[in-house]
Order: sequence, then C-alpha cells, then structure tokens
Amino acid sequence: MTLRIGDLLLPSKIIQSPLAACSDLPFRLIGREKGLGFCYLEMISAQSLTRENAKTRRMLNTSPEDKPLGAQLLGCDPGMMAEAARILEEMGFDLIDMNLGCPVKKVVGNGEGSALLTNPAVAEKVFRAVRAAVKIPVTMKTRKGFKDPSGDEAVELAKRAEGAGLCAVTIHGRTQAQGYAGKSDWEAIGKVKRAVNIPVIGNGDVLTPDDARRLLEVSGCDGIMIGRGGLGNPWIYKNLDDAMNGRRDAAYVPTVPERKATLLKHLSLERRLLGDRQAALNMRRITVWYTQGLPHNKIMRVGVCSTMDCDEIARLISEFFDALPADAPPPSVPILLAE
Repeated sequence: MTLRIGDLLLPSKIIQSPLAACSDLPFRLIGREKGLGFCYLEMISAQSLTRENAKTRRMLNTSPEDKPLGAQLLGCDPGMMAEAARILEEMGFDLIDMNLGCPVKKVVGNGEGSALLTNPAVAEKVFRAVRAAVKIPVTMKTRKGFKDPSGDEAVELAKRAEGAGLCAVTIHGRTQAQGYAGKSDWEAIGKVKRAVNIPVIGNGDVLTPDDARRLLEVSGCDGIMIGRGGLGNPWIYKNLDDAMNGRRDAAYVPTVPERKATLLKHLSLERRLLGDRQAALNMRRITVWYTQGLPHNKIMRVGVCSTMDCDEIARLISEFFDALPADAPPPSVPILLAE
C-alpha cells in the first residue's frame, strides 16, 4: 500500500527515520535491498549546510539507487532554513522535513528542535519560509508536547503546518521532557490525526509487526516511522509493511546464513563507499546491531573493536555466524539512547 505526501508517491507506508551516526549510505542501501521504500539521511543543521561545512556535505552523499530520499533540516531561523532547503532541492532530494522534535539540551537551548513546540509563531514563520523556497514536498516532525502530555502542543503545530502548506506531519508520542524514556503515547498521535487533513505519520515504540498494527488501530495514522528497529534488521521494513496491509500473520525470520551474508555485504559497502578506516570504526557498532541477542557474541565484538583490518573483521564475522545453530534467535533491537 502506498503513501502520498504532496506529489510524492511512496511505495510503502513504512519510513525509516534519520538516526545520527547510523543512517549513512551503506545502511540505506542495505535497507532498500530488503524492502525499505523511503528513508532520510542523518539530520542536517541548516547553519552548517549554508556555511558549506565539509562534514555536513559528506553526510549528504547518496547514489542513484538511493531513491526516493528525504533530508531533515534542523534550525529556527526562517531565512537560513529557506536557504538550506533550496540547496537540498538543487541537490536532488525528494522531500524536506523540518525537525521540531529533537529533545537534546544543546539543541533546545538554541531554540531549535522541540523548543519550537513552545514557540508556535516562530515555527509557523519557518514553515512558510521553507514552503515558499522550494517546490518539492515539505513536512515536519515533532513530539506530542514540550512538557504538556496532552498532545495539544502537537495539534497546534500540526494545524499551523497544514495552514502553511506543508504536506504531512510526523508525531513522536513523547514529550521533550521525557526524552526517550517511558512509553510512546499513540492516543496523542491520534489526536493530531483527527485535527488535520494532511497525512499524519506515527512514531515511537514500533519494533514489531504487532506494534505497527496496534499503532495503526489506536491512532488511525497514515504511515509509520521507525527508528532503531531497523538497525541490524533490514527485514523489518517488509514485515511491517505486510502487517499494515494484512498480507502475513507471521513475520519473516532471516536464516543465519542470510544474516551473515547481509552483514558482510554491509561491511563491503562501508569499505567501498567510506574507505577501510571509517568502515572499521563503523563496524564496531554495526556488528552490535546485527548480533544483538545472539549467543556468544562478546568474543567476536571484542575482536572487531580491537582491529582496523577489515579483512580480519570479515573473518571474525564469518566464524561467528558459522558457529551459530540454525535455530538462533531472530534479530533483536539494539539498545540506543535515541530513536
């Protein structure tokens, strides 16, 4: 089942959120191979982009098969956000999302991210400036509130977003004060859904097909955005899409050889696209994603963290998976500080 956001028709209602230090090009390509229809690269600072920061530019690397692709902007200055949006449109991105949900203190202290929940008038100026600057679809992501758990602040921002011409909104069912603790309030997402006519995408605590079904039932949302659930488990996208469309009762569980081959391919993409040094460093967390919940993973993980030799990392991965029984536990969700 498809999801339309403005004039962009997405092949699935399942969207991968931007995850700092995770959503690089190799991660996205592996996901697309397994059924990921739409995703974002890492969140981009409008200030860094407009000042042509080299690291920010590297984060924007993509490829022809990495489509459709969205970029998420962080900022609170209407003019700077509009300029950054124009740059992204010229680079060929398909959609621009504005981050009004980041709860990190440094971001909030700058008046950015979820701080804009407390300043809807400024948020609306940003919405209108970005909408006027580009032709591609523009969306925003926020939380259900800053400290207020009622969801009213999210409703207010969503209404202003719709009035400013934005094409969709994503709601994370926690407040800024909660950070990533507690449970995501799916009822609050439904409250926003009932308040606006543009698509509402639900986010928070969707880690299994059953979670996706329940979020859809509780909130009536039009699509689902997942975070850390996709780390080390690129098969999740097809499983969630099937669940939302009633196509399968039981989730697909990849075999041990398939999991080994996928992780080795992820390593190969990291090496080819980022170079051996960065690949070796990245594999220290990527191997954790793919081996979460599997028995006897500590020795392999210690070995990966102790070398910069990518061939040695490949050997360690192969030996680890070759020793696993055929009935090894299915992919587990890694524990992160953020989603």
